[in-house]
Amino acid sequence: MHLEELFLLRPDMTFLNHGSFGACPRPVFAAYQAWQRQLEAQPVEFLGRRFNGLMAQARARLAAYVGAGADDLVFVPNATTGINIVARSLALAPGDEVLATDHEYGAMDRTWRLLCRKQGAIYRNAPITLPTTTPEAMIAQLWAGVTPRTRIIFLSHITSPTALTWPVKDICQRARAAGILTVVDGAHAPGQIALDLAGLGADFYTGNCHKWLCAPKGAGFLFGRPEVQHLIEPLVVSWGWESETPGPSPFVDYLEWTGTQDIAAYLAVPAAIDFQATHDWEQMRLACHELVREVRQRINGLTGLASICPDAPEWFRQMAAIRLPACDTAALKARLWDEWRVEAPIITWNGEPFVRVSVQAYNDQADIERLIAALTALLPVVQAPAPNG
Repeated sequence: MHLEELFLLRPDMTFLNHGSFGACPRPVFAAYQAWQRQLEAQPVEFLGRRFNGLMAQARARLAAYVGAGADDLVFVPNATTGINIVARSLALAPGDEVLATDHEYGAMDRTWRLLCRKQGAIYRNAPITLPTTTPEAMIAQLWAGVTPRTRIIFLSHITSPTALTWPVKDICQRARAAGILTVVDGAHAPGQIALDLAGLGADFYTGNCHKWLCAPKGAGFLFGRPEVQHLIEPLVVSWGWESETPGPSPFVDYLEWTGTQDIAAYLAVPAAIDFQATHDWEQMRLACHELVREVRQRINGLTGLASICPDAPEWFRQMAAIRLPACDTAALKARLWDEWRVEAPIITWNGEPFVRVSVQAYNDQADIERLIAALTALLPVVQAPAPNG
């Protein structure tokens, strides 16, 4: 499984945080830089005459990879941008409600709170308790928050703080039957799990290519189901709006050209897809999952704490959130890096500390052993800060 030499990561550290920003393989980064050099060699030709064709080719490759129509998705810099496009486009009336879980990425919670506040709408986070043991229980807890005023359900395909895979397809089907729009944050999904966006049923789905697909930073996408694409307005108004030479769809026209930009990260996405295909990535993902299973079991053995979900790939793949005892999370994170050169996020979710461990193709057993050794040494001495007052 070990492909460390094909990545650009520093060799003097244990990197178990692929989930935050990803890491780009050398061949993919070379393709990215080659596109940048083409852009700089003749900017007018590249952006003025070749832009549409190059973007269409890259979109087609990505669309085939995620199971979507080539004109039903557009490149965006990241999932945050994709969610902002959708959230700012969907009109809400005073008293309307947007329902999410309490496992969502904090920046997206802030986005929805801001926009709901401006329109007099309400953003709710349904509590999903841990441990969770069945998809049916998760759906039931979410659906308990649905009211006659619910207009949108927003949820993550794989949650950021708790790394849980959600039964998104079942939720989207139920929401469609109830006349509720669905917006899915798939930031962690592409490259970590197989996608069939056309079959998944989400009205809008945004994902990152620069995380688990290992594309260069600044490559994401927004998918819109054809029947609801007319609801979307451009976040940045440019030449695609009221275009005199319409392209493949208004959805693409409105969102693809936003002014002068470096599109090299988008154009390198096919190279990332090819890289993973060359290295039998499905088997790679399975091997990574086994390492994540092991580290989860060993940390649980170290702390005596229970897992937050069953030990199966339906619940987590290459990333897991693992409970920690009460501790000073800031001190633990700092000392993991400063003293052990271990990069792994220590987070607090709903008042409970976790370590989130990501395993990618460049990790091996030695990385797991180093994390376990670090936690064994640090947890007994990193005490929780005393409460104020």
